[in-house]
Amino acid sequence: MLLIDKYAYMNKLASVHPLEKMTLSLGLLLLSLIIRDERISLITFIVMSAFIILSAKIPFKYYAKLLLLPGFFLLSSLVSILISIAPSTSTLPAHIWSFTVNNWTIFVSSASITIAQQLFFIVLGSTSCLYFLILTTSVQSICYVLRQWRLPVLFVELVELTYRFIFIFLDSMQKIHLAQQARLGYRSPMQWLRSISMLIAALLAELFQRSRELNNAMEARGGETVYWQENVTYCMKNWLGIATIFISLIIYGGFF
Repeated sequence: MLLIDKYAYMNKLASVHPLEKMTLSLGLLLLSLIIRDERISLITFIVMSAFIILSAKIPFKYYAKLLLLPGFFLLSSLVSILISIAPSTSTLPAHIWSFTVNNWTIFVSSASITIAQQLFFIVLGSTSCLYFLILTTSVQSICYVLRQWRLPVLFVELVELTYRFIFIFLDSMQKIHLAQQARLGYRSPMQWLRSISMLIAALLAELFQRSRELNNAMEARGGETVYWQENVTYCMKNWLGIATIFISLIIYGGFF
């Protein structure tokens, strides 16, 4: 079991109804994307991080590590947005820095800084919303809510099967990789290349066999995945808190 999956089952908010958590996370996510205000996105990030660390009791170090992965892709994207290149003979827009090499000018415009700054805060807020959902809610609970929303059964089953195959894939990859290491399969560049190709081929065969076994098991149960429903109830106090957060952010964002 991955650590992120373990926290989804064992956090302090696990007993809260999944519909309440999904409404809060997806609602704030949509609000952040629609309003596109840096202050709203920053507040969303702070609120979601507080729920994750203080309410769900997810360790701060683990949450910070999770933020590093999208942070790497975000920073690489910001660099490509900030830096622009134009011929040295052309007129540059309003910029704060420029550098000319041969016949080309590398510059950072004021407009690109505004776009990068807005993108940074929107992604930060959106990422915290998604982390709140996956760190506090199990995939079975999410699929249960998706069924309550009358989403297509095929879509819900694909969500759960894709999630399950992540663990099957990682487990098979670790076993095969460990066996290859025990046989010194990565001691030289040529051996590394050969072992990687064998690992990929073995993984494809393993996943194909597992998918066939899972399909047979589902057909034996009537063609549908067995869903587990938590014995939890709605809490009026939580709904009032969620409504207060939404109304406060909408008013602060200037919609009224």
